[in-house]
Amino acid sequence: MCCYSGCTDCEYREPGGGYRMADQSSARPKWIPCYDQREFLTQGKEHTTKWSSEIFVDTMVVTKEEFVERVINMEFKPPLGGPFLAASAAGIEDESAAATLFDVLAGEKEKLTRHRMGKEMKVLSGGEEGITWAMFSAALGAK
Repeated sequence: MCCYSGCTDCEYREPGGGYRMADQSSARPKWIPCYDQREFLTQGKEHTTKWSSEIFVDTMVVTKEEFVERVINMEFKPPLGGPFLAASAAGIEDESAAATLFDVLAGEKEKLTRHRMGKEMKVLSGGEEGITWAMFSAALGAK
């Protein structure tokens, strides 16, 4: 792992400066991916998003009630880039934010599909591959 101190013999340093990293993984999430699953063939890796595996458990569609219940029961991991909140203090007592997120993603529909969730998240991200904290809070109307 690179310490980013500019060591002259560092295997992660490019000859002209800069850094190359063998693995772009992170111990803490940086964003919410818009895709549900992705394979990185050149690295021999694959990634299934937490939202697709924990919200859409053995199904491709959820109701608002199922969505809210599954979101509030997801394990919290403090993200990079957002306000810090310890996992021990991250319990969701007010379900309104999860319900609002469902409404934003599902629109006027009574159910939300895995495909639609990924598609709508891509819209909310402005076409990016993931939603950052700023994008997420703006989508929910936070200022």
